[in-house]
Amino acid sequence: MGMGGISIWQLLIVLVIVLLLFGTKKLRNLGTDLGGAVKGFRSSMKDGASAEESSETEGEAGQDSLAESAEDADSDSDKENAKV
Repeated sequence: MGMGGISIWQLLIVLVIVLLLFGTKKLRNLGTDLGGAVKGFRSSMKDGASAEESSETEGEAGQDSLAESAEDADSDSDKENAKV
């Protein structure tokens, strides 16, 4: 190909050397471990995003309920003042 280019034959030679050094069982275990790590990372990112969304909605709901509680307290105090 040229300087700096890697041909398919060079990649195959590297693959054969890696297989001879590590063996197929170790490479399979390595692939399984790597796949499990990626899967765990994705699930934790998904859980973190859903927890963040739920905390935001709880915060908004909490503010709404506080505002409603304040309005209820004001209306109750108005009723007590009207009775007196």
